[in-house]
Parts: sequence; structure tokens; C-alpha cells
Amino acid sequence: MSTPMQPRTTNAYYLQAVLSFALASAALVIGIAYLPVDPWMRGFLAVGLLYEITAAFTLAKVIRDRQDAGQISSRVDQARLDKLLAEHDPFRVEGI
Repeated sequence: MSTPMQPRTTNAYYLQAVLSFALASAALVIGIAYLPVDPWMRGFLAVGLLYEITAAFTLAKVIRDRQDAGQISSRVDQARLDKLLAEHDPFRVEGI
């Protein structure tokens, strides 16, 4: 009645995403460290970078949770429909 969900991404794609995130974060940290400005400006940029990273993770989680909720409700609806169709007998005559 229900099929197991297939993973949507490959291991290579996952690794590429992790490496891309790590490289971008490292480049920004190095850029902030070598920026020729006052230390308080570097601190402000570093806090901004951390805030941006946590906001990106939160947004990704919210989007994933909404998508998962939609899939679960559609699977429940599909299960109800399958049950109704399995119980339906088109040749049954009522009242006999």
C-alpha cells in the first residue's frame, strides 16, 4: 500500500553542498579577518555572518518541514482513498 520514500539526493550532491558551504564560510571568515578595518567592524561583520548562517539553516528547516507535512497529509489522503476503493463493491445491491 505504501512504498518507502526514495532519497532525493545522492551522496555526491550532499558532499558537494557541504564542501561548498564550508568553502564559502571559510572564505568569508578569512576575508573578514584580513579586512583593513577596526576590530569592532570585524566583530560586527562576524556576528552578521553567524546570523546569516543560522537564518539560512532555519529557513531550510522550515521549508523542509512544510514539504514533509504536505507529503504526509497527501499520503494519509491516499491511504483513505485506497481503503475506500478496496471496500467498495460495485456489484453489491442494497436492500436485498
